[in-house]
Amino acid sequence: MLVKRVIPALAAIGSAAAQSRTCTVSTTTIHSQADATGLSGCRTVSGSIVLAEDAAGAISLSGPEEITGDLQILNNGALETLQSSSLETIGGEFKMNNVTKLISLDFSELESVGSLSWTSVTNLQTATFGPLTKADQVIISDTFLNTLEGIDLSTVRLLDINNNRLLSTFTSKLGSLSENLNIQANGLSLNVSLPNLIWIANMTIANVTDFQVPSLEIVNGSARFDSNYFSTFSAPNLTETSSGDISFVGNSNLDNLTFPVLTKIGGGLLIANNTALEKMTAFPELESVGGAVKLRGSFKEVAFPKLDIVEGAFDVASTEDINSSCDTLGKLAPSSQGGEGKVKGTYACTSKVADANDDTSSGGSSSGGSGSDSSDGGNNDNGAAGLVLNTALFGLVAVAAVASAL
Repeated sequence: MLVKRVIPALAAIGSAAAQSRTCTVSTTTIHSQADATGLSGCRTVSGSIVLAEDAAGAISLSGPEEITGDLQILNNGALETLQSSSLETIGGEFKMNNVTKLISLDFSELESVGSLSWTSVTNLQTATFGPLTKADQVIISDTFLNTLEGIDLSTVRLLDINNNRLLSTFTSKLGSLSENLNIQANGLSLNVSLPNLIWIANMTIANVTDFQVPSLEIVNGSARFDSNYFSTFSAPNLTETSSGDISFVGNSNLDNLTFPVLTKIGGGLLIANNTALEKMTAFPELESVGGAVKLRGSFKEVAFPKLDIVEGAFDVASTEDINSSCDTLGKLAPSSQGGEGKVKGTYACTSKVADANDDTSSGGSSSGGSGSDSSDGGNNDNGAAGLVLNTALFGLVAVAAVASAL
C-alpha cells in the first residue's frame, strides 16, 4: 500500500495560517520526534495518528488541540515517554496495546476522548490528564499504574479496570454507568470509592479490599462480587435490581452484609462460600425475587421476614444447625410441600451439610416456576461472576495528507 507522510504538505503552508489550521489526513504515522514536530502547526488534525512500532524514546505531540480520529500505539517496545501540552480532545479511540517500555504519559490538557483502551502497557507508571471528564468507555488492563486520579468521569457506558497489580485506590465522581463496571485482579489492597454512583446497569467486582457505593439506588442488571477481601459490604440506599442477579461468592473475610432497604431482586440471589458470614439477615425488607434463591455457607441464622414471592426455587444449606430458621422459612414453600406457596419452584432448607460451602453454582435467574427449577436451583451459571479481559489488535497504514486553512 502506498504510504505518504504529512510532513511535506505541512511544510508548504505559510506560517500566517498555521495557528488556525486544520490539517486533513486519513492517517499520519509517527516514526520519530521529527515526524511529530511536523504536526505542531496544526490546531486540528482531521484524521488519525498512529505511533509506529519503531517510535522510540521521548515523543511530544504538542501543537494540536484536537484529533478527530484515533490515537493508536500498538506493539511498540521502544517508546519511553509520550506527552502533549496542547491536546484537549481525541474524537475517536485512544488505544495502546502491547506497549511495553512506556513509563509515563503526560497529556495535561486532555479532557475528552471517544473511548480509551489500554491493554498490556506493562511498564506505565504515571498518566496525567486534564483531568479526563468525557469518554464513552474506558478499559485499563495490565499496567503498572498505582492511581487513576486523572480519570474523573461523571457518566460512562463501560468501565473495565483489571490486572493493574499496583493499583491501590480508585475514587471517582461517577454518577451513572449504562452498561458494565468491571473491577478485578488489581492490587491486593485496592480500595474503591464511588460516592456519587446512583444508577448502574451491571457490575462485577473481584479481588477488592474495600468497595463503597453509599448512594447507589438502582442496579438495572446484575451485581456480582467474587473473591473479594472486604469484611463488610453495605448498599444502604439500594432499593432494587430491575432484571439481574445479586451474587456473593467466595468472599472469605465477609462477615457483615447489609441491604437495609432493598425490596426487589429482578433476577436470582446467590450467596455461597463466604465462610465468615454467620448470619444471613442482610435483606430485612426484601419482598420479591424474580429468579431463584440459593444460599450456601456456614450460617447460624437465616431470615427473610418480608419475602412474599420467589419465582424460582428456594434452596438453603448450611454447615451449621439452622433448624429453627428452616422451621420459620418453611412457610415460603409451595403448598405441595406444606407451605403458603410463596416459592413457585421447589423448596429446600438443610442443616449440618458438611460440604455446603463447596457448592457455589448459581441458583439461577429465570422466572420459571417449579417446572423449570430443581431443588438445587437449576444450576444456572448466570449467578456466578464472569471474568472479562478485553484485548484487541488493530492495524492501520498511513495515507496521503492534505492541509487546508480554516
